[in-house]
Amino acid sequence: MAGDTQQTGTEYIQHHLTNLTYGQHPENGWSFAHNAQEAAEMGFLAVNVDSLGWSFGLGVIFLLLFRWAAKRATTGVPSGWQNFVEMMVEFVDGVVKDSFHGRNPWIAPMALTIFVWVFLMNLMDLVPVDVIPWLMLQAGVHFQKIVPSTDPNITLGMALAVFGMIIYYSIKIKGVGGFLGELTLQPFSAKNPVVQAVFIPINLALELVGLLAKPFSLGLRLFGNMYAGEMIFILIAMMYSAGWVLGTFGGALQLGWAIFHILIITLQAFIFMVLTVVYLSMAHEDH
Repeated sequence: MAGDTQQTGTEYIQHHLTNLTYGQHPENGWSFAHNAQEAAEMGFLAVNVDSLGWSFGLGVIFLLLFRWAAKRATTGVPSGWQNFVEMMVEFVDGVVKDSFHGRNPWIAPMALTIFVWVFLMNLMDLVPVDVIPWLMLQAGVHFQKIVPSTDPNITLGMALAVFGMIIYYSIKIKGVGGFLGELTLQPFSAKNPVVQAVFIPINLALELVGLLAKPFSLGLRLFGNMYAGEMIFILIAMMYSAGWVLGTFGGALQLGWAIFHILIITLQAFIFMVLTVVYLSMAHEDH
C-alpha cells in the first residue's frame, strides 16, 4: 500500500489513521463509514469496530495464555512459559506492595491485567503498518487500525473505568462525608467557621481540577505516546515508494525505531499500571 502510485502521501496517512467505524449516518442509516467525514457525521454513538475487536481479542489471548500457564503449573521443574508468568506476577506484586498502602486483595490481579493487556495493545504497533490493512482490504474491509491504544476512545475508556473505581473506593473507605471533606476542606483550612466557609468553593475548585485531571492524564498520556509512534512508522513506510535509496534508508530507520519503540511500549504499559495503583492507594487512604 505504501507503494501504491494512485494514492498520495496525504491519502495514505489518512487511510491508515481512519478507524473502521459503524454507526447511524444521517443519510445512509446504520452502516460502516466510507471515510473519516462519514464517521464524524455518525456522532457520539458510532463504534470503532476495529479498536474494540482488537482490544477484546488481545484480552482473550492474555486470559488464555495465563490460564494455560496456571493449569500446567508444577512444583517441579517449571517450563519456560511458567517461569515467565511467575516472573511477571512477582514483578507486578512487588510494584503493588511498594505503591499500594491499603488492603484490597484484587488490586494486584487488576494491576497485572492492566499491564499485560496494555502491553499487548501497544505491541501491535510493531506489526508492519501495511500487512494487516492489506489483508483486510482483500476481504473488502477498507479501514483497519490494529493498535487499540492509538484510539482515544479506548484509552479514555480504560481511564474512566479507573476513575469510577477511584470514586467508588473513596466513598467506601472514607464515607460520603469524608470524600466531600477531602474536596472542600483542603488545601486551605481555618479554625474560624466563617473563614472556612469562604475557603470551601476555592478548595472545591482546586480539588475537582486535580480529581478530573487523573483520568484525562491517564488516558491521554497513553494515547499521545502510542499515536506518535504509529505516525512515525507510517511516515517511514512512505519512504519505500520513493526509490531504492530512500527505501533502504527507511528500512534501517524502521528497524532502529522498532527496537527503540519496544522500550516505549513497555514503559507506557508500566506507567498506566503504576498510576492506577497509586490513584487507588490514594482512594484507600482514610484521613
